[in-house]
Amino acid sequence: MTIRVLLADDQPLVRAGLRLVVDATPGLAVVGEAATGTQAVALARELAPDVVVMDIRMPGVDGIEATRMITVESPEVRVIVLTTFDTDTHVHASLQAGASGFLVKDTDLDGFLGALRVVAAGDALIAPAITRRLIAEFAGRPGTAPTYAPPAPDLAGLTAREHEMLTLVGRGLSNVEIADHLGIGPGTVKTHVRNLLAELGARDRVHLVIAAYDAGLVAPAR
Repeated sequence: MTIRVLLADDQPLVRAGLRLVVDATPGLAVVGEAATGTQAVALARELAPDVVVMDIRMPGVDGIEATRMITVESPEVRVIVLTTFDTDTHVHASLQAGASGFLVKDTDLDGFLGALRVVAAGDALIAPAITRRLIAEFAGRPGTAPTYAPPAPDLAGLTAREHEMLTLVGRGLSNVEIADHLGIGPGTVKTHVRNLLAELGARDRVHLVIAAYDAGLVAPAR
């Protein structure tokens, strides 16, 4: 199955470079390009790509607002923010808008292509350092819940193992790290995470992290 990608960046050379890389990779294909946020929203609606690669700074509607509009109108479409700006403000705003990934433009090609596959599969991909430092701070700020988030999580139906799993996800551990910590297989961890997503009505792993903070399972960074 081919992962269909929409590129949104106001620089033609950047789009051309990304298209060249994506189209040369088996299982990936660029289905459209947008030079503005408004175009990105319209093409996401028209083409229904699996993943949108979104720059932040674009004319008119910027990438963050375009991400917000896309994730509200088309929840099945995933967005990766790819930018030269990795400040706390941009990360927070991107997560609020519903982005499933956040990468900077100095990410290597393997990392970028891997991110497309991870996000298309319904997971989220954010550098561990960003997960641990920035999401913790983000989740601890009052009034900053993501616009796509459901109400505060009710953990009453979770098992003790699922509580433990949610706590470890909230700390920013990867599936492999969680498996090592608990002495179980990565496949078992993946199943638990999938169950948590369904039980908590979470969009992706990013929201599980935020849910862990909201539920008090992990203390926000100070």
